[in-house]
Amino acid sequence: MATYDYDLITIGGGSGGVRASRFAAQQHGKKVAIIENMRIGGTCVMRGCVPKKLLVYGAHFAHDFKDAEGFGWSPAQTEHDWSAMIANKDKELSRLEDVYHRLLREAGVDEITGTGKVVDAHTVEVEGKRITGEHILIATGGWPSLPKIPGIEHAITSNEALDLPELPKHISIVGGGYIAVEFAGIFNALGAEVHLIVRGDTILRGFDQTIREALHDEMMKAGIEIHTETQVESIEKAEDGYSLRLNGAELMETNLIMYATGRAPNTKGIGLKEAGVELNDKGAVVVDEYSKTSVDSIYAIGDVTDRVQLTPVALAEGMALVRTLYDGKPTSMSYENIPSAVFSQPPIGTVGLTEHDAIQNHKIAVYRSRFRAMKHTLSGRDEQSVMKLIVDKDTDRVLGAHMMGADAPEIIQGIGIAIKAGATKADFDATIGIHPTAAEEFVTMRTPLPDEEVG
Repeated sequence: MATYDYDLITIGGGSGGVRASRFAAQQHGKKVAIIENMRIGGTCVMRGCVPKKLLVYGAHFAHDFKDAEGFGWSPAQTEHDWSAMIANKDKELSRLEDVYHRLLREAGVDEITGTGKVVDAHTVEVEGKRITGEHILIATGGWPSLPKIPGIEHAITSNEALDLPELPKHISIVGGGYIAVEFAGIFNALGAEVHLIVRGDTILRGFDQTIREALHDEMMKAGIEIHTETQVESIEKAEDGYSLRLNGAELMETNLIMYATGRAPNTKGIGLKEAGVELNDKGAVVVDEYSKTSVDSIYAIGDVTDRVQLTPVALAEGMALVRTLYDGKPTSMSYENIPSAVFSQPPIGTVGLTEHDAIQNHKIAVYRSRFRAMKHTLSGRDEQSVMKLIVDKDTDRVLGAHMMGADAPEIIQGIGIAIKAGATKADFDATIGIHPTAAEEFVTMRTPLPDEEVG
């Protein structure tokens, strides 16, 4: 029997890689090494979800100060210090990174700094040194992708947007996905003029159409200019920023150009193809239901597989892998009814099928509620909340729940449990609402939309 330096070598110190490494070492006594060439914590903690949401919190105070006047507070004399917020964000990220180092250390995982490159089925090279492992785990995540257009070197991505030295006066954001709309909300609330450039007819492709249209309207009301069916063809450096050529003729002048047009699997230059690991046409690692690649001893989890690009999914995949390898319980990950959120302004929470997807295979009833949140009856803010339930007419099972409005992500987390458990509309109807809350709308919607309005 072959002898290896490690039972498991993990390439990538993000959420999924850290989780799998820790539990393999701590719960199963395996000898584990984790290799990372940037900061431990990965995209979510260091360059994504966590710092972005801290900025979202900061931006919300602009609304809160204004809303307070409707409740009797004198107008606040406020001034935002962008650099102070960024410095405090960085301090928190350093604290979190220390936590990750401590967790790995206490679990007995060896941390190796550098770029891990797969040499063969059991060998990884790091900065010229080779180590061997019975199993290798690829958890290198994704990286922002940019189109090949003239002047693209002038653009920033979400990585750089989190570390800007100052708030831009005018920013153009290219993209209509969740990263684009979240940053548009942040910059807008803090006082920048924001232009969102979207290739399609509206934002958030793949989300429920009602929610897409509702957020589009709210962003426009907030002062964000959304340019639909528009593409940037080139970027040129200008005297005080950049000049963008749109759709061949129109020019847009801006202080800063940011691209949020998707993320690509981080598989380049780490020896996967050469070692026989199959990649798809997007460069993602091809895996089976147990996260095993085309090489029996090599596995992959998280964004690098391009299955579902969400941190909790990577965590769950990591735990499933540990059970598969070391518990003797082959465990696959279920990708049905995964709750998700968009920290836009207002935020979105969603779980299950959209109306468009549900109608492909089900006879459905759609319940929808649109209202002004109670808070805004006094604040005076012209902001709508929208809730939606999609129900299978034959089984009464709730197939999807979607919400735009304050606390939507928190509310949908609970609704997600019910939908995962197979709750029916009758179960929702039999549940007593908490009054007065927005969440009670999910258990008080009684009248479906007319059939002719569905689809």
